[in-house]
Amino acid sequence: MNTRQQQLDAFNRLLDIMDDLREKCPWDKKQTLQSLRHLTIEETYELGDAILDNDLPEIKKELGDLLLHLVFYAKIGSETGDFDIADVANSICDKLIHRHPHIYGDVVVENEEQVKQNWEKLKLKEGKTSVLEGVPKSLPALVKASRIQDKARGVGFDWEEANQVWDKVQEELQEFHDEVEAGDKDKTEAEFGDVLFSLINYARFLDINPEDALERTNKKFIKRFMYLESKASELGKPLADMTLAEMDVFWNEAKKL
Repeated sequence: MNTRQQQLDAFNRLLDIMDDLREKCPWDKKQTLQSLRHLTIEETYELGDAILDNDLPEIKKELGDLLLHLVFYAKIGSETGDFDIADVANSICDKLIHRHPHIYGDVVVENEEQVKQNWEKLKLKEGKTSVLEGVPKSLPALVKASRIQDKARGVGFDWEEANQVWDKVQEELQEFHDEVEAGDKDKTEAEFGDVLFSLINYARFLDINPEDALERTNKKFIKRFMYLESKASELGKPLADMTLAEMDVFWNEAKKL
């Protein structure tokens, strides 16, 4: 592995390249905080895919892409005189020191849960009016639900036992079923949301990341469906012309692979 000095040299090299690109490259010169936003989100998802696949070379590559974006934002901030990369780094350093009094102060904690609780309490002391303020509005709903529950847990608002949460799942499923039977579209949608929220809560008690779990299922479905498509192609028969029974034969083959 590289030494600390080699790591610093590599980061300094990236800063120098960023300076060059911002000065000389037509595309890089025209970028703004706003124009980079959607690209950064895309890079973050690509990193997430690499992590789910446990593809270490790809993780390294995607981390580099994301690091470039962070340096890019800081470069733009320096041009407006609002902040630069040193301000960004010092800001997170100060936050980490302040929110880890059990490392940099005299606070004693016994476990990870106490660390989380202290973290949320410190955020409120910093002027936050709600522990939920830190949940980005633009997060996908599934991830947002998980973060909301995690933050509520940090201040003690949580179920005590997993079986209580499972009972809640059953209750919400029944209420959802009742609304389906009643035929009220709006109420059915609301109850379906409650079912998902309670399932995400139960997953948390089982130490399952619901986003990762669902993405695993997505990948599994894609792999099996593409196998089905390939078999249909071998037969020279459009998938749309196959019966469900014919499709099931290849689907079951895919499940066994």
